[in-house]
Amino acid sequence: MTFFFGKFMNMRNIASVIITIALSFFVSCHSASSSGDIDVDIIQNPNSAEGYDESVGLPALTFDCDLHDFGRITEGESIAYSFHFRNTGKSDLVISGCNASCGCTVADYPKKRIAPGEEGYVTVSFNSRGKVGQQYQEVTVNSNAQPSRNVLKITAQVVN
Repeated sequence: MTFFFGKFMNMRNIASVIITIALSFFVSCHSASSSGDIDVDIIQNPNSAEGYDESVGLPALTFDCDLHDFGRITEGESIAYSFHFRNTGKSDLVISGCNASCGCTVADYPKKRIAPGEEGYVTVSFNSRGKVGQQYQEVTVNSNAQPSRNVLKITAQVVN
């Protein structure tokens, strides 16, 4: 054996490697149930590849529009637009956050639960300092609704 493994491995190292491999195999092949199948009853996902299950009663975030064009603005100007929305679903809506495509754009959103039928606004602010030309920014609104992400878009033609 020493000839085969050279001076890097001795009998103690070989025995350790064999034990480690055997234990790894035993641990990795141990199944969660005796039949080897996963119990799918533990998965509580109301949506599947087949679509949305309306009986579950999820919230739905519905915006009046998802695009606003500010038109021509002067470089350095800060502007804002409030996107109106309604919870058209069957349970409370929670907006968990908004992510902007650029540091020049920020969003303000309700931090409380929005009951079915209630309305609110996501206000998107854009700072045009250092920006010239046609601008296109996006804000992704993350929520517990179906779908969980909505994208709001703003555009502006920034001039000097």
